[in-house]
Amino acid sequence: MKIETSKRLEHFQTGIFTALNEKKEELEKSGRKIYNLSVGTPDFPVAEHVRKALLESAAKPEDYHYSLRDLPELLEAVKSYYEKRFGVEVSTEEITSVNGSQEGIAHIGMALCNPGDVVLLPNPGYPVFEVGGYFGGGELYFYELKEENQFLPQFTQIPQEVAKKAKYMMVSYPYNPVCAVAPREFYQELIAFAKKNEIIIVHDNAYSDIIFDGEYGGSFLEFPGAKEVGVELFSLSKSFNLTGARISFIVGNKKIVEAMKLLRSQYDFGMFQPIQHAAIAALTGPQEGVREQCRKYQKRRDALRGGLRSIGWNVADSKGTMFVWAKIPSGYASSREFCMKLMEETGVICTPGDAFGTMGEGYVRFALVLPVEEIQEMVNIIGESGIIK
Repeated sequence: MKIETSKRLEHFQTGIFTALNEKKEELEKSGRKIYNLSVGTPDFPVAEHVRKALLESAAKPEDYHYSLRDLPELLEAVKSYYEKRFGVEVSTEEITSVNGSQEGIAHIGMALCNPGDVVLLPNPGYPVFEVGGYFGGGELYFYELKEENQFLPQFTQIPQEVAKKAKYMMVSYPYNPVCAVAPREFYQELIAFAKKNEIIIVHDNAYSDIIFDGEYGGSFLEFPGAKEVGVELFSLSKSFNLTGARISFIVGNKKIVEAMKLLRSQYDFGMFQPIQHAAIAALTGPQEGVREQCRKYQKRRDALRGGLRSIGWNVADSKGTMFVWAKIPSGYASSREFCMKLMEETGVICTPGDAFGTMGEGYVRFALVLPVEEIQEMVNIIGESGIIK
C-alpha cells in the first residue's frame, strides 16, 4: 500500500536544523567540545516552591483526572499577576490556558480565520507565527522588520488593500529573534492601526521579564483600547524556566478567548492539574528570583557582546529576550555558510538568520544558555580561530 501524507506538510521544512544537528553529532563523535547556543532552552533551575507545589499535587490521586477546564484558582492567579505585574485589570473570562505559546499561536488562526483572510506576519519571524496563519487557511503577508527602523513594523508600508483584508496581525516584543523592544508609543500606534483597519492583534509576550538596561518590558494590554482589538500570549516558560511543562495563557478580548476555548475543547481535555498547581505557585509566589535571573542573563549578554566586540566582531546590543542577534562578519556569502564554518572551526553552534525568514539573511542568533565563564572561553576560541575577517 502506498501511503500518501497530507500535502499540507510539504509547507514545512526542517533543513537547516537537521544539518546543524548532523554536524553537531559528527563533531561530538570526534571528541570536540561543543558550545551549543542554537536553542533557547533555559538552563536555570525551577524555583523550589514551584516544584514543591507540583509534587504535592502529583501525590493526590484525584489530581490525575481529566481537568476539562482551568482551575478557578489558576484563573485568579493570572488575574492577580496581571494586575500586580502590569497594572492591567482582566476578568477570569478574559483568560484561558494553552499548552505553551507555541501551541496557542499554531492554532489561533483556526479560531480567527476564514479561507482567504490575510494574516500579517513579521519577517524575520518566529516560525510558528507562519504556522498559525497557514493552519487557519489565511493568505500570508510578511511585513519587513529592519535594523534601521529598530526592528519595528512601518505601518505606512503595509498596502492599504492588504490592511483592509487582514484578519489578524502577529506582533511580539521583546522580540525573538531580533532582540528588540518596542517603546510605549509603538503600542498606541499599533492599536490605532488595528482599529482603523479592523485587524485583530495577537501579541506574543514571552520575554517581558528578560529585558536589559532598563528598557520597557510590559504588556500590550496596558494600553487603552488593547482589549478591544486583541489578545496577548503570556508564557511561564522563560520567566519561570517551566519550558517542559508547557504553561501559557491567552489573555484579553473575551470573544477571542471564547473562540480559543471552543476550538481547544475539540482536541484537548485541559492542563494536567499538578502543572496547574505549579503555575499557581509561580504566579503567586516570590518574584525576586525572576528579577535576579534577568540580571544573570544581562551578564551573559554583556560577556558575549563585549567579548565578540573585543575580537573584532561588532555585535549590536540585545535589548531583551534570552538571545543575541548579530550581523555575520564580512567575507561570508550567507548566514548558513558562516554558521557551518563557525561550527567546524570552533564547535560553536548558533542559528542562521534565514531560518526566521528572508529578512534574517545576513544575521545569526545566539542563545544565552551558557554561564559567563563558558561564554568567555568560547569567545577566546572564536578569536583564536581567525574566523572573524
